[in-house]
Amino acid sequence: MPPLHIKKGSNKHSAYNLRPTFSDVQEAHTITVLVENEPGVLARVIGLFSGRGYNIDSLTVAEVDHEGHLSRITIVTTGTPQVIEQIKAQLGRIVSVREVHDLTAEGSSVERELALMKVTGSGEKRVEALRLADIFRANVVDSTLESFIFQLTGAPDKIDAFADLMRPLGLVQVARTGVAALARGHTGN
Repeated sequence: MPPLHIKKGSNKHSAYNLRPTFSDVQEAHTITVLVENEPGVLARVIGLFSGRGYNIDSLTVAEVDHEGHLSRITIVTTGTPQVIEQIKAQLGRIVSVREVHDLTAEGSSVERELALMKVTGSGEKRVEALRLADIFRANVVDSTLESFIFQLTGAPDKIDAFADLMRPLGLVQVARTGVAALARGHTGN
């Protein structure tokens, strides 16, 4: 008789699937948080993530309404759908938070990032780096006899792809701003 293969969440006494109905798939989400621009707000938002063991993949903060004293925090984080919902709910409970939007779940959005990349090399590697930079529409913002510094803006995937191609050509340093994102269309997110 062949061995009995029992799937996770069921047992040998039940034919029913006893697995929980929630997903365990990790997803990246871009969350924007409109906050009052006052001391300690960013620390409270970041404290929420660190205190619960959530990771932040990208973080940008800037004042968006000088007269209204409002800033927008854009956070890219990864988690299960349940963890993302919990993060949004907990962010909404912070006193200085005005709005929380999950741009990934709410529809299409535009995400951009700025990166500076220093590439060192000579000869053919230098020529190849310039050729690839032209394809990716990266600008040379500094040049010496030994190196280039490229400036590139675009979606995070585009920046990752450019960095991957530059590594064998002499990529030595990368500085990235983090994701800035806005919802598309007429919504005020």
